Amino acid sequence: MRGKVYLVGAGPGDIGLLTVKGLRCLQKAEVVIYDFHLNAQVLNYINHDAEFIYAGKRGGRHTMTQDEINNIVVQKAKEGKIICRLKGGDPFVFGRGGEEAEVLFREGIEFEVVPGVSSAIAAPAYAGIPLTHRLYSSSFAVIPGYEDTTKKESAIDWSKLATGVGTLVFLMAVKNIDLLTQKLIENGRNPETPVAVIRWGTRPDQRTIIGTLQNIAELVKEKDIKPPAVMVVGDVVKLRESLKWYEKKPMFGYRILMTREHSEGFESLEEHGAEIIEFPTIEIVPPESYEELDSTIDKVESYHWLIFTSKNGVNFFFQRVFEKDRDIRDLRGIKICAIGSKTAQAVRKYGIKVDLVPDEFRAEGLIEAFIKEVRSQKSEVSPPTHPSPSRGEGKGGGEGSGLPTPNSKLLEGLRFLLPRAEKAREIFPEKVRELGGEIDAPVTYRAIKPESHGKRLKRFLKEGKISIATFTSAATFNNFREIVGYDADELLKDVTIAVIGPVTAKAVENAGLKVDIMPKEATIEAMVEEIIKWATQHGKREK
Repeated sequence: MRGKVYLVGAGPGDIGLLTVKGLRCLQKAEVVIYDFHLNAQVLNYINHDAEFIYAGKRGGRHTMTQDEINNIVVQKAKEGKIICRLKGGDPFVFGRGGEEAEVLFREGIEFEVVPGVSSAIAAPAYAGIPLTHRLYSSSFAVIPGYEDTTKKESAIDWSKLATGVGTLVFLMAVKNIDLLTQKLIENGRNPETPVAVIRWGTRPDQRTIIGTLQNIAELVKEKDIKPPAVMVVGDVVKLRESLKWYEKKPMFGYRILMTREHSEGFESLEEHGAEIIEFPTIEIVPPESYEELDSTIDKVESYHWLIFTSKNGVNFFFQRVFEKDRDIRDLRGIKICAIGSKTAQAVRKYGIKVDLVPDEFRAEGLIEAFIKEVRSQKSEVSPPTHPSPSRGEGKGGGEGSGLPTPNSKLLEGLRFLLPRAEKAREIFPEKVRELGGEIDAPVTYRAIKPESHGKRLKRFLKEGKISIATFTSAATFNNFREIVGYDADELLKDVTIAVIGPVTAKAVENAGLKVDIMPKEATIEAMVEEIIKWATQHGKREK
């Protein structure tokens, strides 16, 4: 029994540069063997049941030798597994992918190569440096910068390379930069040739310094540029000042921590130049028992209103409806309320019209919306005998609030169904009952703490690599603290904190931390908009 191996290039760092085919290979892999020089966020796209094997391969310090990597790939393939051998950049560009493919061929194991975007091309592009240009260079070469330039049997013909190619790209060149530049000058390259050194190209850490063959080595030491870095030699470097685009993005340099599973709404942060670090601290799962939900579905025709407060509520409710061999025809005559445009959009995907979308996304706003709706319906039947109470600034009922007093029975005779999360606020159900209505609020889904560890995240926090941490519920924050451990609050102390609303803000403040960003409207889109405004006001992150 033989498995199959996919040699996949993950690109240089920007997760958006992972190819569609590479992503598909990741998603079906049963074993993933990955290197250091790739964005670990790609692992979030992998089947969580896959086996992860870290091969290391970082600047000469290897967790596994190449022979050990070859052996484990062969072993897993002979077990009949689908394997993704995940490499930074492109597997066939100084990635030793060719050697691994030869081993697989000799062992009779089926394999495919999925090319990746090489840092040799991507890093200069993100720095605004085209490798070829009609006016400057019509050829380029990619050279390993780690080869010992003093050895007698070098694979590089410096006499031809120095003057025979327009643009030279050296990978992993920092440690040998003195010898590399010296060799080029000795073999005829003009000492005044422009040179760029780009560290962590395509990532928020990207840093580019410009010099010449004569002084770039000194500048690298002066600016403390460490590996990994790409060196570009040639007149095309002159174009950087006019063509650089990545560093001009308003959120270039920002890393945003997202503590929920990936969802729509965060994409605009990436469009503005930020990198999203996904570290879900909640996982949405079905209820422990369907008994409560099933009983309401069995009598769904008895309700006047069906209320959804989230996309999760919509999807889990209809999933159960269909599992019980029922369909949307059973909802005829029932009015639908959806809190927020995204929730309403989720309802409409099932071909169902939404009758009410409250202006406010809190329980208090929902109550007010129903009171207004009921009064409107009653006024169509007969004019009111008393003027409506004047509307004040308060939200909680009583004199001058615009809401009926607890003794009013404005919702009498109405039955509401509210499919919701396991732990939800009771303000709305309690108010419905105070106003004479009946309401069932079955648990439709749960938010649980996933099994994960925060080792990599803690390292990022300690190194100051997280700019803004976002929390979309009190649960995401509380679970974050539990997962990260005893020093979570200390690690967040110097991080800008963004929350979706006042309930989440209270949880953060109870931990003694400061909330920096909170939108007026409790939606992800509004929070993201506030983050962009905040970043624009505070400027780019210092490199």
